[in-house]
Amino acid sequence: MFDELADGVFRRRYESLDLNVGVVISDNGVLVVDTRASHIEADELMEEIRTLTRLPVRWVVDTHWHWDHTFGNARFPDAEIWGHVLCRQGLIEHGEGMKVDAASWLPDQRADFEEVVITPPTEVFTVSAVIDMGSKRAHLSYHGLGHTDADIAIAVEDHDVLFLGDLVEQGAPPSFSDSYPISWPATLRSAIGAGSSLVVPGHGDTMDRVAVSGQLEELEQVAALARRCLVEGLPPSEATGLGPYPEDFMESAVTRAIEVGL
Repeated sequence: MFDELADGVFRRRYESLDLNVGVVISDNGVLVVDTRASHIEADELMEEIRTLTRLPVRWVVDTHWHWDHTFGNARFPDAEIWGHVLCRQGLIEHGEGMKVDAASWLPDQRADFEEVVITPPTEVFTVSAVIDMGSKRAHLSYHGLGHTDADIAIAVEDHDVLFLGDLVEQGAPPSFSDSYPISWPATLRSAIGAGSSLVVPGHGDTMDRVAVSGQLEELEQVAALARRCLVEGLPPSEATGLGPYPEDFMESAVTRAIEVGL
């Protein structure tokens, strides 16, 4: 169920896709970080939030535009839905196509994905924004290209917790399919800054700064290899065998880096 990471700040780690959802409870209402992979899963999330509080969900924050984090948005019609401006654009441009991607991951839920109503953020920003929740304030910040073009960090003021979405991943290699492998390390370094000691990744267990720094080093290795492919002519087939991740992940990273460039 929910783990309380700080006063009124929770995360729920779901078995489905090993996905993390954040919940922040203030005196004025509830903020939810990511809404899961479908309206069915979002309904389950809502029922579980009611075991914590009867306060309404007034704010939703999308860490980025991928389906497993946003396809539950429609189930929060009374909430402000926050995200980077490129998160809104990504859901508009890719939302319907991601239904097919989702069904390939979870074929037994194909019918559910067909019923998803794509619901982009209603409140967008480019660099930073603050959500005033009354007794708490949530700081949203954008640091550049990473796992996607729209990843953001969410910090709760005066609480030592940082939600980073898929800028980091625990328990499995990060996904590079929509990423910017050469830019990703600098973006992650900026996002963690001198901030929280407890990080909630998009998937897996919570991470401390040592664990995040370890993944940052791995991403830097990936970026260096991808840069060698682009600048020095290192054959991609050779680069895939030199990286910190299994070859299929490295192939995805190098292929994507060649596609998007420096």
